[in-house]
This record gives sequence, structure tokens and C-alpha cells, in this order.
Amino acid sequence: MCKGLASLPASCLERAKELKARLRILLQKPNWTLPCSKIGKNKLTLEECLKWKESFEKLLSSKYGLCTFTAFLVSEFSEENIAFYFACEDYRRIKCPARLLTKAQKIYSEFISSEAPREINIDHETRDITKANMQDPSPSCFDQAQHRIYMLMAKDCYPRFLHSPAYRDLLCQAKTSTKATNLPQLEKKV
Repeated sequence: MCKGLASLPASCLERAKELKARLRILLQKPNWTLPCSKIGKNKLTLEECLKWKESFEKLLSSKYGLCTFTAFLVSEFSEENIAFYFACEDYRRIKCPARLLTKAQKIYSEFISSEAPREINIDHETRDITKANMQDPSPSCFDQAQHRIYMLMAKDCYPRFLHSPAYRDLLCQAKTSTKATNLPQLEKKV
């Protein structure tokens, strides 16, 4: 191993290997396709794709939309944002106080601490408030950090997604699929 790499922490080396593997996968795929095409029984429709443009909430509320947006974030190396957002959503639903503490510590160590393997991009004030909330974890202890990440995705990642080749390719695929589906119906009418 190179002397410079040997001085890096093991977590950095692991992350670098993970990124290298992801890049290799992305370079092998010339076209964007829906990575989770087995969601539900129905195929992705043009109408559903177009609804995603209406609002970030509509994108996240669609199973296909969430899957596609997550794949986009993976391609931008920022999938920790969506993972953190939904970890907080799951955390908020926990009823058992003992599980609340365990899950809060897991979320904090995975996404917020300075040594977090999937550290999210939040300001120091939000990080400090969240750290203070960890003294007595409640269902709302991550609310401010979650809100910051939601706003980051809504104002930064979401607009980029809508202008990305990933979204344009899916629209084209959905249009082609819609035309192919409507063709037999048109032939019957003639």
C-alpha cells in the first residue's frame, strides 16, 4: 500500500473503496433505468413521472419517485441525506423509550457525529443542538437536523434531479411505454 494511504484512517479507505465500486457500476450503465422496477405490479407511467415535477413531496410520496431520487443521490454521492431523513421518520414512530435511546444513538453515530461514516452536511449550530438533544432523546430530538436536510434536498438536489439525464431518460422511457401501450387501442378504433 502507498505510504500516503497507510496514514489514512481505515474508515476513509473503506469509503474510498465503496466509492470506487459505485463509480465502476455507474460507468458501466450507459442509460439510466429504474433500479427498483419490481415495485408494485404496475409499470412506471408518464403521468407519475410528470407528477414528480409538481413538488418534492410528490416525488417522495411515490415509490418509484423515491427509488429514482435515491438512485440519483447515490450517483451524486449524497445518498446519506435521504437515508438520514427516513431514519428520522422511522425514529419518530418508535413508542418504546428503551428503543428510542438505542436508535437515537445509532442515528447520531451514523449520520451526525464528527466520525460518522455517512456524515450529513449540517451547520455547527444544528449539530450542537442535536448533540444536546441526545442527553435526553425524545421523538423530536432530530427534528431540526432533519428539517435542514429536507430543505437541502428540496432546494438543491431536487432541482438538479429534475434537470438530470436520469429524469429525462425516465420521461423518455415512460413516453415510449405509453405510446406502445396506446398503439393497440388506436388500432382497434381504426
